[in-house]
Amino acid sequence: MEREQSVWLRAMPGIFVIIWATGYVVARYGMPHAPPLSFLSVRYALSIFCFLVWIALVKAAWPTDRKQCLHLAVTGLLMHAGYLGGVWMAVKAGIGAGLSALIVNFQPVLTALWVAHVSRQQGLGAGVSRRQWAGLALGFIGLILVMSRKFGAGGEATAWNVFLCVIALLSMTTGALYQKRFVQPTDVRTANTIQLGAALLITLPFAFLETEPIRWFTASGAYNTPLLGAMAWSVLVLTLGGSSLLYLLIQRGAATRVTSLLYLVPPATALMAWALFGEAITALTLIGTAVTAAGVYLVIKPAATANSQEK
Repeated sequence: MEREQSVWLRAMPGIFVIIWATGYVVARYGMPHAPPLSFLSVRYALSIFCFLVWIALVKAAWPTDRKQCLHLAVTGLLMHAGYLGGVWMAVKAGIGAGLSALIVNFQPVLTALWVAHVSRQQGLGAGVSRRQWAGLALGFIGLILVMSRKFGAGGEATAWNVFLCVIALLSMTTGALYQKRFVQPTDVRTANTIQLGAALLITLPFAFLETEPIRWFTASGAYNTPLLGAMAWSVLVLTLGGSSLLYLLIQRGAATRVTSLLYLVPPATALMAWALFGEAITALTLIGTAVTAAGVYLVIKPAATANSQEK
Protein backbone atom coordinates (compact mmCIF):
# COMPACT_ATOMS: atom_id res chain seq x y z
CA MET A 1 0.00 0.00 0.00
CA GLU A 2 2.80 2.44 0.91
CA ARG A 3 4.57 1.65 -2.35
CA GLU A 4 1.39 2.33 -4.34
CA GLN A 5 0.93 5.63 -2.54
CA SER A 6 4.56 6.55 -3.28
CA VAL A 7 4.10 5.82 -6.98
CA TRP A 8 0.92 7.91 -7.02
CA LEU A 9 2.62 10.85 -5.30
CA ARG A 10 5.48 10.78 -7.83
CA ALA A 11 3.01 10.61 -10.72
CA MET A 12 0.80 13.47 -9.50
CA PRO A 13 2.84 16.35 -11.03
CA GLY A 14 2.98 14.74 -14.49
CA ILE A 15 -0.72 13.92 -14.46
CA PHE A 16 -1.50 17.46 -13.34
CA VAL A 17 0.49 19.02 -16.21
CA ILE A 18 -1.33 16.92 -18.82
CA ILE A 19 -4.76 17.62 -17.35
CA TRP A 20 -4.05 21.35 -16.91
CA ALA A 21 -2.86 21.66 -20.51
CA THR A 22 -6.17 20.28 -21.79
CA GLY A 23 -8.02 23.15 -20.11
CA TYR A 24 -6.97 25.63 -22.79
CA VAL A 25 -7.81 23.15 -25.55
CA VAL A 26 -11.26 22.47 -24.08
CA ALA A 27 -11.93 26.21 -23.91
CA ARG A 28 -11.12 26.48 -27.62
CA TYR A 29 -13.30 23.40 -28.27
CA GLY A 30 -16.37 24.65 -26.41
CA MET A 31 -16.39 28.42 -26.88
CA PRO A 32 -17.84 28.50 -30.42
CA HIS A 33 -21.04 27.06 -28.95
CA ALA A 34 -21.61 29.09 -25.76
CA PRO A 35 -20.85 32.37 -24.01
CA PRO A 36 -17.96 31.95 -21.57
CA LEU A 37 -19.51 32.96 -18.25
CA SER A 38 -22.72 31.02 -18.86
CA PHE A 39 -20.68 27.93 -19.72
CA LEU A 40 -18.59 28.35 -16.58
CA SER A 41 -21.67 28.86 -14.40
CA VAL A 42 -23.11 25.56 -15.60
CA ARG A 43 -19.70 23.94 -15.11
CA TYR A 44 -19.46 25.20 -11.53
CA ALA A 45 -23.01 24.08 -10.71
CA LEU A 46 -22.49 20.57 -12.14
CA SER A 47 -19.12 20.28 -10.39
CA ILE A 48 -20.67 21.26 -7.06
CA PHE A 49 -23.36 18.62 -7.54
CA CYS A 50 -20.75 15.94 -8.30
CA PHE A 51 -18.67 16.92 -5.26
CA LEU A 52 -21.74 16.89 -2.99
CA VAL A 53 -22.60 13.36 -4.12
CA TRP A 54 -18.97 12.31 -3.56
CA ILE A 55 -18.94 13.94 -0.12
CA ALA A 56 -22.17 12.22 0.88
CA LEU A 57 -20.89 8.82 -0.22
CA VAL A 58 -17.63 9.00 1.73
CA LYS A 59 -18.93 11.25 4.53
CA ALA A 60 -16.10 13.73 4.03
CA ALA A 61 -15.62 16.29 6.79
CA TRP A 62 -16.48 19.95 6.23
CA PRO A 63 -14.26 22.72 7.64
CA THR A 64 -15.57 23.85 11.03
CA ASP A 65 -13.60 27.09 11.20
CA ARG A 66 -15.49 30.00 9.62
CA LYS A 67 -12.24 31.77 8.82
CA GLN A 68 -11.07 28.74 6.85
CA CYS A 69 -14.33 28.73 4.90
CA LEU A 70 -13.79 32.40 4.11
CA HIS A 71 -10.20 31.78 3.01
CA LEU A 72 -11.41 28.93 0.77
CA ALA A 73 -14.05 31.24 -0.73
CA VAL A 74 -11.39 33.84 -1.53
CA THR A 75 -9.23 31.24 -3.27
CA GLY A 76 -12.32 30.12 -5.20
CA LEU A 77 -12.93 33.65 -6.43
CA LEU A 78 -9.33 33.95 -7.56
CA MET A 79 -8.49 30.46 -8.85
CA HIS A 80 -11.85 29.64 -10.41
CA ALA A 81 -13.81 32.81 -11.19
CA GLY A 82 -10.82 35.05 -11.94
CA TYR A 83 -8.52 32.55 -13.61
CA LEU A 84 -11.08 30.54 -15.58
CA GLY A 85 -13.20 33.58 -16.37
CA GLY A 86 -10.20 35.37 -17.84
CA VAL A 87 -9.01 32.41 -19.91
CA TRP A 88 -12.42 31.45 -21.30
CA MET A 89 -13.36 35.04 -22.13
CA ALA A 90 -9.99 35.48 -23.86
CA VAL A 91 -10.47 32.33 -25.95
CA LYS A 92 -13.99 33.48 -26.82
CA ALA A 93 -12.43 36.78 -27.91
CA GLY A 94 -10.25 34.92 -30.41
CA ILE A 95 -6.93 34.12 -28.76
CA GLY A 96 -5.50 30.65 -29.48
CA ALA A 97 -5.06 27.91 -26.91
CA GLY A 98 -1.27 27.89 -27.24
CA LEU A 99 -0.78 31.64 -26.81
CA SER A 100 -3.22 31.87 -23.88
CA ALA A 101 -1.39 29.03 -22.13
CA LEU A 102 1.98 30.73 -22.69
CA ILE A 103 0.79 34.03 -21.18
CA VAL A 104 -1.10 32.59 -18.21
CA ASN A 105 1.59 30.09 -17.32
CA PHE A 106 4.10 32.87 -16.82
CA GLN A 107 2.84 32.45 -13.26
CA PRO A 108 5.96 30.65 -11.90
CA VAL A 109 7.99 33.81 -12.54
CA LEU A 110 5.60 36.05 -10.60
CA THR A 111 5.35 33.51 -7.78
CA ALA A 112 9.11 33.14 -7.40
CA LEU A 113 9.68 36.91 -7.44
CA TRP A 114 7.01 37.44 -4.81
CA VAL A 115 8.41 34.68 -2.58
CA ALA A 116 11.90 36.18 -2.88
CA HIS A 117 10.55 39.64 -2.01
CA VAL A 118 8.67 38.35 1.06
CA SER A 119 11.72 36.37 2.19
CA ARG A 120 13.81 39.53 2.10
CA GLN A 121 11.16 41.49 4.01
CA GLN A 122 11.16 38.81 6.71
CA GLY A 123 14.95 38.67 6.85
CA LEU A 124 15.00 35.10 5.52
CA GLY A 125 16.70 35.71 2.19
CA ALA A 126 18.51 38.13 -0.08
CA GLY A 127 15.43 39.07 -2.09
CA VAL A 128 15.23 39.06 -5.89
CA SER A 129 18.63 38.23 -7.37
CA ARG A 130 20.15 39.57 -10.57
CA ARG A 131 19.72 36.12 -12.05
CA GLN A 132 16.00 36.21 -11.33
CA TRP A 133 15.65 39.67 -12.87
CA ALA A 134 17.52 38.38 -15.92
CA GLY A 135 15.13 35.43 -16.08
CA LEU A 136 12.14 37.77 -15.87
CA ALA A 137 13.51 39.85 -18.76
CA LEU A 138 14.23 36.73 -20.78
CA GLY A 139 10.73 35.42 -20.16
CA PHE A 140 9.19 38.66 -21.41
CA ILE A 141 11.40 38.57 -24.50
CA GLY A 142 10.14 35.07 -25.23
CA LEU A 143 6.52 36.20 -24.87
CA ILE A 144 7.13 39.13 -27.20
CA LEU A 145 8.71 36.83 -29.79
CA VAL A 146 5.69 34.53 -29.76
CA MET A 147 3.17 37.38 -29.83
CA SER A 148 5.00 39.56 -32.37
CA ARG A 149 3.30 38.04 -35.41
CA LYS A 150 -0.03 37.43 -33.72
CA PHE A 151 -1.06 41.09 -33.47
CA GLY A 152 -2.42 43.11 -36.35
CA ALA A 153 -4.72 42.25 -39.22
CA GLY A 154 -5.70 38.62 -39.16
CA GLY A 155 -3.77 37.94 -35.95
CA GLU A 156 -5.33 36.14 -33.01
CA ALA A 157 -3.97 38.50 -30.35
CA THR A 158 -5.69 41.76 -29.48
CA ALA A 159 -5.22 44.18 -26.61
CA TRP A 160 -8.49 42.91 -25.12
CA ASN A 161 -7.89 39.17 -25.17
CA VAL A 162 -4.28 39.57 -24.00
CA PHE A 163 -5.55 41.77 -21.15
CA LEU A 164 -8.01 39.01 -20.16
CA CYS A 165 -5.15 36.50 -20.10
CA VAL A 166 -3.16 38.84 -17.85
CA ILE A 167 -6.16 39.04 -15.48
CA ALA A 168 -6.22 35.24 -15.42
CA LEU A 169 -2.46 35.17 -14.76
CA LEU A 170 -2.70 37.58 -11.83
CA SER A 171 -5.74 35.81 -10.38
CA MET A 172 -4.10 32.39 -10.50
CA THR A 173 -0.83 33.64 -9.04
CA THR A 174 -2.55 35.48 -6.19
CA GLY A 175 -4.86 32.56 -5.52
CA ALA A 176 -2.04 30.01 -5.25
CA LEU A 177 -0.04 32.22 -2.90
CA TYR A 178 -3.12 33.04 -0.82
CA GLN A 179 -4.04 29.38 -0.49
CA LYS A 180 -0.55 28.41 0.60
CA ARG A 181 -0.48 31.24 3.15
CA PHE A 182 -3.95 31.07 4.68
CA VAL A 183 -5.70 27.79 3.88
CA GLN A 184 -5.10 24.98 6.34
CA PRO A 185 -5.12 21.35 5.12
CA THR A 186 -8.67 20.09 4.81
CA ASP A 187 -10.60 17.56 2.75
CA VAL A 188 -10.05 18.33 -0.92
CA ARG A 189 -13.67 17.58 -1.84
CA THR A 190 -15.28 19.92 0.67
CA ALA A 191 -12.61 22.56 0.00
CA ASN A 192 -13.33 22.47 -3.74
CA THR A 193 -17.08 22.66 -3.13
CA ILE A 194 -16.69 25.86 -1.09
CA GLN A 195 -14.35 27.33 -3.71
CA LEU A 196 -16.72 26.50 -6.55
CA GLY A 197 -19.70 27.86 -4.63
CA ALA A 198 -17.96 31.23 -4.24
CA ALA A 199 -17.00 31.22 -7.93
CA LEU A 200 -20.59 30.46 -8.96
CA LEU A 201 -22.00 33.27 -6.80
CA ILE A 202 -19.75 35.87 -8.44
CA THR A 203 -19.95 34.49 -12.00
CA LEU A 204 -23.68 33.82 -12.32
CA PRO A 205 -24.87 37.48 -12.20
CA PHE A 206 -22.50 38.37 -15.04
CA ALA A 207 -23.63 35.30 -16.99
CA PHE A 208 -27.18 36.68 -17.01
CA LEU A 209 -25.86 39.73 -18.86
CA GLU A 210 -24.64 37.59 -21.78
CA THR A 211 -27.02 37.63 -24.73
CA GLU A 212 -25.65 34.64 -26.64
CA PRO A 213 -27.45 31.38 -25.80
CA ILE A 214 -25.81 28.08 -24.92
CA ARG A 215 -26.40 25.91 -27.99
CA TRP A 216 -27.06 22.48 -26.49
CA PHE A 217 -28.51 21.32 -29.82
CA THR A 218 -27.47 21.80 -33.44
CA ALA A 219 -29.68 23.37 -36.11
CA SER A 220 -30.89 19.89 -37.06
CA GLY A 221 -32.01 19.17 -33.49
CA ALA A 222 -29.17 16.75 -32.67
CA TYR A 223 -27.15 17.03 -29.49
CA ASN A 224 -24.25 19.46 -29.82
CA THR A 225 -21.48 16.92 -29.27
CA PRO A 226 -18.54 19.37 -29.09
CA LEU A 227 -20.28 21.44 -26.42
CA LEU A 228 -21.40 18.43 -24.38
CA GLY A 229 -17.93 16.90 -24.65
CA ALA A 230 -16.30 20.14 -23.52
CA MET A 231 -18.68 20.39 -20.56
CA ALA A 232 -18.18 16.77 -19.52
CA TRP A 233 -14.40 17.08 -19.72
CA SER A 234 -14.45 20.39 -17.86
CA VAL A 235 -16.48 18.98 -14.98
CA LEU A 236 -15.18 15.44 -14.63
CA VAL A 237 -11.53 15.85 -15.59
CA LEU A 238 -10.55 19.50 -15.13
CA THR A 239 -12.53 20.39 -12.01
CA LEU A 240 -12.90 17.09 -10.17
CA GLY A 241 -9.43 15.95 -11.30
CA GLY A 242 -7.23 18.93 -12.14
CA SER A 243 -8.42 21.37 -9.47
CA SER A 244 -8.26 18.66 -6.82
CA LEU A 245 -4.69 17.78 -7.83
CA LEU A 246 -3.67 21.45 -7.74
CA TYR A 247 -5.13 21.82 -4.25
CA LEU A 248 -3.27 18.74 -3.03
CA LEU A 249 0.00 19.80 -4.66
CA ILE A 250 -0.13 23.27 -3.09
CA GLN A 251 -0.89 21.77 0.31
CA ARG A 252 1.96 19.26 0.01
CA GLY A 253 4.65 21.54 -1.42
CA ALA A 254 5.91 25.09 -1.54
CA ALA A 255 4.00 27.44 -3.83
CA THR A 256 7.05 28.14 -6.00
CA ARG A 257 7.82 24.46 -6.52
CA VAL A 258 4.21 23.66 -7.39
CA THR A 259 3.72 26.53 -9.82
CA SER A 260 7.03 25.70 -11.52
CA LEU A 261 5.15 22.73 -12.99
CA LEU A 262 3.09 25.20 -15.01
CA TYR A 263 5.97 26.17 -17.30
CA LEU A 264 5.60 22.69 -18.82
CA VAL A 265 1.98 23.43 -19.75
CA PRO A 266 2.48 25.78 -22.77
CA PRO A 267 4.50 23.28 -24.86
CA ALA A 268 1.98 20.54 -24.09
CA THR A 269 -0.92 22.85 -24.95
CA ALA A 270 0.75 24.00 -28.19
CA LEU A 271 1.12 20.39 -29.35
CA MET A 272 -2.51 19.61 -28.54
CA ALA A 273 -3.75 22.78 -30.25
CA TRP A 274 -1.66 21.99 -33.33
CA ALA A 275 -3.03 18.45 -33.53
CA LEU A 276 -6.69 19.38 -32.90
CA PHE A 277 -7.10 22.86 -34.38
CA GLY A 278 -4.14 23.27 -36.70
CA GLU A 279 -2.70 26.15 -34.66
CA ALA A 280 0.61 26.85 -36.33
CA ILE A 281 3.85 26.02 -34.55
CA THR A 282 6.35 28.21 -36.38
CA ALA A 283 10.07 28.47 -35.81
CA LEU A 284 9.48 31.80 -34.05
CA THR A 285 6.91 30.15 -31.76
CA LEU A 286 9.37 27.41 -30.84
CA ILE A 287 12.18 29.90 -30.20
CA GLY A 288 9.94 32.19 -28.15
CA THR A 289 8.59 29.30 -26.08
CA ALA A 290 12.12 28.02 -25.45
CA VAL A 291 13.33 31.50 -24.45
CA THR A 292 10.38 31.89 -22.07
CA ALA A 293 11.04 28.47 -20.54
CA ALA A 294 14.70 29.41 -20.05
CA GLY A 295 13.65 32.63 -18.34
CA VAL A 296 11.30 30.75 -16.02
CA TYR A 297 14.10 28.32 -15.19
CA LEU A 298 16.45 31.16 -14.24
CA VAL A 299 13.82 32.63 -11.93
CA ILE A 300 12.79 29.34 -10.34
CA LYS A 301 16.22 27.80 -9.71
CA PRO A 302 17.58 30.40 -7.25
CA ALA A 303 14.34 30.13 -5.24
CA ALA A 304 14.95 26.47 -4.52
CA THR A 305 16.92 27.21 -1.37
CA ALA A 306 14.03 29.25 -0.02
CA ASN A 307 11.46 26.54 -0.50
CA SER A 308 12.16 24.94 2.85
CA GLN A 309 11.56 28.27 4.55
CA GLU A 310 8.37 28.87 2.60
CA LYS A 311 6.71 25.64 3.77
